[in-house]
Order: sequence, then C-alpha cells, then structure tokens
Amino acid sequence: MDAKKLYALALNPWVILGSLALGFLVGSIAPKQAMQLGFLGDIYVDLLKMITLPFMVSAIIFSLQRLFREGGTGKLLGRLAVVFLAASVFVAIIGAVAVIILRPGADLPPETMAKFGQIVGSDLNSSDTAMSLEGTDEVKKSITFTEMLISMVPANIFNALAVGDTLKALVFAMLFGLAVGHVPTKISDGLTVSLETIYQACQTLVRWLAYPMPIVLFCMSAAQLGKTGMEPLKAMVQFVVAFTIASLIILAISVFVIWRRSGRSMKDVLESLREPFALALATRSSATCMPVMIEALATHLGFARARIELLVPLSVSLLRIGPVVFYVCATLFIAQLYGRSLTFTDVMLVIATSVLAGFASAGMTGLVTVSLVGMTCAYLGLPFEAAFILFLAVDPICDMLRTLVLVIGNTAAVTLIVPRPADLSYLLAPGGASAAVAAAPAAAPAGAEGFKLDIPSPDALGGASGSPGR
Repeated sequence: MDAKKLYALALNPWVILGSLALGFLVGSIAPKQAMQLGFLGDIYVDLLKMITLPFMVSAIIFSLQRLFREGGTGKLLGRLAVVFLAASVFVAIIGAVAVIILRPGADLPPETMAKFGQIVGSDLNSSDTAMSLEGTDEVKKSITFTEMLISMVPANIFNALAVGDTLKALVFAMLFGLAVGHVPTKISDGLTVSLETIYQACQTLVRWLAYPMPIVLFCMSAAQLGKTGMEPLKAMVQFVVAFTIASLIILAISVFVIWRRSGRSMKDVLESLREPFALALATRSSATCMPVMIEALATHLGFARARIELLVPLSVSLLRIGPVVFYVCATLFIAQLYGRSLTFTDVMLVIATSVLAGFASAGMTGLVTVSLVGMTCAYLGLPFEAAFILFLAVDPICDMLRTLVLVIGNTAAVTLIVPRPADLSYLLAPGGASAAVAAAPAAAPAGAEGFKLDIPSPDALGGASGSPGR
C-alpha cells in the first residue's frame, strides 16, 4: 500500500469511529490494562501541540504582512467582528433551545438521582445544594474585564511561547505582523522566506502524524473508559444526548454554509472536511487542526489563501463556538437538575454570559475550559461546584464535540468573511488556456474587488500542501 492510500485509510471516518468503538470495548472489558495505554495518547497530543505555536505565529505574521501591503485590512477585520459576534450568539441560542426542549436535567428517575448523589457526594434531593467539604470553601475571585485585557498582553513573548500561551502568542503575532507590513520589502524578504519554511515544515509534520491516528484513537478511548468506568456516563447520558443533538445541528448548518459559499458540490465539501473532522476527533485540540483547515479551504475549495491563512488562526483563538454552546447547555442543565425555573430574561442572561465566557476561554483547553461554566452559573446563583465532577466524568465525549463544532463551525465562519472563490470551471471548457484568459474578467466573483486570486498550481490541485506565500 502506497503512502497516499495509507493516508486516506488513516483518515477514513469509518476507521476513526471503529477505532473509538474498539477502544471503548477494550476499556470496559479490561480497564486496568487499558489504562496503561494512555501514555501513547499523551505523547501523540504533545507532538501535535509542539507544532501549533510555530505554525500559528508564522502563518499570522506572514498573512498580516501581505494583507497590509495589498490593502483592505480594515474592511476585512470589520466583517470578522460582525461574523464572530453573530456566530457566537447563534450557536448559544441553538444550545439553549435544545436543552429547553429536551429537558435533560428535569424529572429524572430516583435511580439516576441516586447515581448523581453517589458521584457528587451529597443528596441532590435535599434543599441544601451546597457541597460540604472539610474546611472553609475558598472564595473564588472573579476576573474583571480589565484584568482579562491585561492578561492578553505578553510581557515576555518567549515565556508565553515556552508555556504554550496561545492567546498571548496570537496578540504578539498580530502586532508583529502589522509592524512587518510597514518594513520595506527588500529588508523583510529574509523573514518572509524563513516564515514560509517554518510553515511548510509544520504542514509536513502534521501530515506525518496522521498515519498512526487510528492506533492512537484506540489507545486513548480505551484508557479513558478504563479510568472513569460506565457509571458517570450513565448518570450524565441525558445531558450528553442533548449536547450532542445541539452540536449535530450546528455541524449540519456549518456544512450547509460552506457548501453555499464555496459553490462546490456537497461531495467535494464533505471530502475537503474529512481531514479536519478526523483530526478534531483524534486530538481534541482545535489549534492543531489549523493547518488542515487552511488546506481544506484554500487548496480543496479554492478560497483565497492569503485571507484564509490569517483568519483561520484568528477564528480558532477568538471564535470559541464549541465552548459557548457547551456553557449554555451545562448551565441550563444544572438549573433543571436543581429544579430552578428560569424566565426568558434568565435564559437571555445565560446566552450573554456564555458568549462572554467563550471569549474568555481563548487559549484555554481541557478541564480549564469546563471550569468556566461556573462563570455562567454564578449570575443565576447555581452551585456549579457541586456538579463539577459530573462534567469532568463525561468531558472526554463533550470535549470531542466542542472541538468538532469549533473546527467545522469556524471553517464555515471564515467562508462568510472572505470572498467566494472564483468559478474556474471555464478552464475545463474547449479552448484551453486561451478560453480561460478570455473568460477571466467575467469569472471574477461579486465583491472580490481588491482581492488577489490565488490559482492553485497543478501540484496543489493534486493535493500537495501549499505555503503561506503561494
């Protein structure tokens, strides 16, 4: 089997789902042995995280530099702000509607409530919803908006890169890219070549790491189920179902948006999203999916690469639609669990605070992201701390859905910001290149003024990875 066939097999959705199912089966049959396989998943994720920051910094600096020189930066960033806010509110509403209709935390049977009580360590049927622990509960200080802004500025960029602070690295890359745009071309050419080399190397590493993905997925799923067991999953199954339904609705809408904006067939769209879909499920890290998101939009669907390479890292870091819909679902679930009736104003407050919590989660991953549910619960006086362990138990499943929604949803959001790709179907018409030259002026899409069309090379059309500068 050659490398291309092996690569396609490793990213096949059925292979991915089969690896997950087999891992869950082994984890339930032999939990102790399955837990010993977890180190392979840790190594794999660390290898991918190793690539993330160099890729993001090099792509943003180069793309901002070129975007600034070509013009249109202000208009593009204005559209970005509108789409980001609208997308966050939209997915929050979908999550709220799904939980309100399905009511996963209401009217639970006594057996399920007993399981909750065993996990939490307190009786949820009691009117006292506070979780009793030894000693005095530490009063958590809420982060103000001013403190959040200050925390975004990297006092030491090398320290931010060393600790993997994605948000601070993003701020640095944006400011540095704008500054490089003011430097004369003859001086900045050396930096441009270096950034392109880093970008290409990161793309190659990501492709190499896709080959062992089915084996890694098997090990990670087996180790996770061996560690948590089935009881927490049974107790939280209704919440997971509600969150899954909300996520599937958002994914379907996202694919529809990409299909409409790209002008390609649905088959082509689904084929281009196969790699981002598989990598999101495998790694549960949206940042590591940035290279394949860029390739899906630029190489496979034909969107302008210069804009895509700027907007994909920005959207992954700032447009946190996966966490937003999770915060809405989790907050309303806790309210239903404790019998708290919510008014329309309360639901609107949950949506607003979930959007803010989503922006605050920029640069956060894993359990830190889950902990921000307490920020949304605080406005309603709900005791999230007592239910925190329940969400930790099912977070591996929810984390996969959050990442998948973020990756595919952000891909759709980017297509709403950039111009539609040019229709190059006339290149296949009789007449060849001469017909293409004659038809080129009429083929320019509406609204594409000021944008440079990047026509992919024959190698790129064959699936080879592109570069930031081409």
